[in-house]
Amino acid sequence: MNTTTKIQLSVMMFLEFFIWGGWFVTLGTFMGNNLGATGAETGMAFSTQSWGAIIAPFIIGLIADRYFNAERILGVLHLFGAVMMYQMYQSSDFATFYPYVLGYMIAYMPTLGLVNSISFNQMKDPAKEFSVVRVFGTIGWIAAGLAISYLFLWDTPEALQAGLLKNTFLMVAIASAVLGIFSFTLPKNPPKAQAQGQSISAILGLDALKLLANRNFLMFFIASILICIPLAFYYQNANPFLAEIGVANPTGKMTIGQMSEVFFMLLLPFFFKRFGFKTTLIAGMVAWTLRYVLFAFGDAGAQSYMLILGIALHGICYDFFFVSGQIYTDSKAGDQYKSAAQGLITLATYGVGMLAGFWVAGQITDAYLLADGTHDWAQIWLFPAGFALAVMLLFALFFKNEKIEYKA
Repeated sequence: MNTTTKIQLSVMMFLEFFIWGGWFVTLGTFMGNNLGATGAETGMAFSTQSWGAIIAPFIIGLIADRYFNAERILGVLHLFGAVMMYQMYQSSDFATFYPYVLGYMIAYMPTLGLVNSISFNQMKDPAKEFSVVRVFGTIGWIAAGLAISYLFLWDTPEALQAGLLKNTFLMVAIASAVLGIFSFTLPKNPPKAQAQGQSISAILGLDALKLLANRNFLMFFIASILICIPLAFYYQNANPFLAEIGVANPTGKMTIGQMSEVFFMLLLPFFFKRFGFKTTLIAGMVAWTLRYVLFAFGDAGAQSYMLILGIALHGICYDFFFVSGQIYTDSKAGDQYKSAAQGLITLATYGVGMLAGFWVAGQITDAYLLADGTHDWAQIWLFPAGFALAVMLLFALFFKNEKIEYKA
């Protein structure tokens, strides 16, 4: 891969995740502050990510891989996304907002697979080259959060009262239009000839269902779906929680989670080899419980360090469970079902698991809404803390330890 291509792919990754981090982190705060949405309505808005994840394989497998260049599909989807984002920027109530966020996520979620596919197609040694390009995606997410909090100041109490948080959608609309146009300059990625004969079951990863006959894989599969319920609480409630209790620059502070993700990604190979797959996954699930206990008892004053620590645990929470899970899935599937197995896990987690998680998070948030319009956050956070602990105990009890080779 030459230098020009590397720069192009890095810019693509930066914009791809700048776009996602530029509005999704603050969506819960926007929903409650600007639209007066209930917890259930906020859950519906976040669930559009799951519907997008469920529909994404059809767009990529039935359209992009068969008939059109991947970079052109990427460009069209982001240009469409820019229009949807602008409509979200102009929306003033949930009823008008929801169709646009649903349309946007149906268009956006397939782009996550497309940017990976475009990158891999240009690389001679993806194992060495991909991480260098992908890290710019994390940098883009961090840049979006820092811009919202420290450059534009859209999440200050005064800005929230003035309704300025809606400007995140305008910012992302512009970034989406830029990436949409830029995509047409990317290296050519023609349709894959081998995709022509793929069945729908293969595209959705359903061919890998036979792996569930293995008890260990079945337990991992169930734990992956269930742990998405605590994950949904973080996506949906973390930013509104920090803003409501008076934490300064909440969106900027949440980027500590992405910084920690990079650090623990580097630590993961050592931990994985030293302690094994089962212990690594258990550590990830324990981190979810600890994080939410810290959120339950932390505050914006003397106990603010508990909140920062809870955010910083994101690297362990995500990397030690989900990245380790991808490695485990790859090792269990073998060459025949590698793609199908990864597709199945993605469908189960970001599709089914997160869909259930956002619904539960919305119901619990509404259940602890107080008369003055604030929330009993301690009770809200203790629910996913206990749930994550229960999933961990279930996994620890029924998953038999096995040695998995990790090729870093």
